[in-house]
Amino acid sequence: MKDIFEKIRDNRGPIGKHAKESHGYFTFPKLEGDIGPRMIFRGRERLNWSLNNYLGLANHPEVRKADADAAAHYGLAYPMGARMMSGNSNYHEQLEAGLSELVHKQDTILCNFGYQAMVSAIDSLVDRHDVIIYDAEAHACIIDGVRLHMGKRFVYPHNDIDGLEKNLERASKLVESTNGGILVITEGVFGMSGKQGRLKEIVELKKKYNFRLFVDDAHGVGVMGPHGGGTGEAQGCQDGIDVYFGTFAKSFALIGGFISGEEDVIEFLRYNMRSQIFAKSLPLAIVIGALKRLELMNTHPEFRENCWKITNALQNGLKEAGFETGSPNSPVTPVYLNGTIPEATNLVLDLRENFNIFCSMVVYPVVPKGVIILRLIPTAIHSLEDVAYTIDAFSKIRSKLTSGQYQSDKIAAH
Repeated sequence: MKDIFEKIRDNRGPIGKHAKESHGYFTFPKLEGDIGPRMIFRGRERLNWSLNNYLGLANHPEVRKADADAAAHYGLAYPMGARMMSGNSNYHEQLEAGLSELVHKQDTILCNFGYQAMVSAIDSLVDRHDVIIYDAEAHACIIDGVRLHMGKRFVYPHNDIDGLEKNLERASKLVESTNGGILVITEGVFGMSGKQGRLKEIVELKKKYNFRLFVDDAHGVGVMGPHGGGTGEAQGCQDGIDVYFGTFAKSFALIGGFISGEEDVIEFLRYNMRSQIFAKSLPLAIVIGALKRLELMNTHPEFRENCWKITNALQNGLKEAGFETGSPNSPVTPVYLNGTIPEATNLVLDLRENFNIFCSMVVYPVVPKGVIILRLIPTAIHSLEDVAYTIDAFSKIRSKLTSGQYQSDKIAAH
């Protein structure tokens, strides 16, 4: 018999095996100072493209004041207890009503953490008689929720409507014998590629098949659509989304999340989602802070407009400079390069130390071997000068990469 600890010492995982070399620089870096386009990394200011602060709300003076006032008045403990038992308040219900209006749904339930909420909601909505069909590139929170499912689950190739339809045909035959239902799960905006899920086409399939649609719109709420109502609003099919998930961790620049849908569905989740029934309620400082952010989203469309101005300038400029971006249609902006993990670390080291640009690096096993993704997140508070400088710097590091200057057998020392 093997000791569990011995087993994990022998296998640290595909990313963990590089922990000693990468920790504190390539993984678990520490960004300091006010949240914004320029932050301090290892004692020096860097141009930062690595925060999901789409609308620039994290350091908005009204937001900072609302956060500070609420924390000073209520502390971080109030209300104490789970929402069902002793943790409810008028502010929680007011926020739920406002979010329902934002995303055009009847009702909403607040959730403590987005990841936890997705896992728990999936577990609550289906039983062993039901079939789940999900996109192959769904976020880890969806994958983990699907893993809890004790019934059948099918996966379709990323954004492949024909593949989804084939699985709907299989699932429809299967539920005839199980007396179950079908839940399709996808994302509004895929956080790695920046591509929108093909929600409108999925909703169209409801004319042929009987299923419900659950959309994780973490990267869409607040920034997608003419009023920030999300990717379904942007595609004109929000009504066809049966269960809508949004997080506070992106456009809201906060923590927590919410799920919206028909009143009876949300009531069911309110009384059956184990992650909310058995967990402490969101503190009022968070709830009041979210209310202020929601107010600013609704009254300042220029925040969203400026985010898209920067997004379009960045994505168009990268394409004009010959970079492969995979044609994103959201603010998430990946830049695809070819190289090994050591080359990727040398490239990022150069980018941070000599060009003072901080962005996220994605390598194997998140993407196939030989692929490097530099992921940029434009925000409303970046400038066109930031865009021009970054494209010029990227052009220079690409030349170094293709000429072999980053080649190495080891991860870069830092």
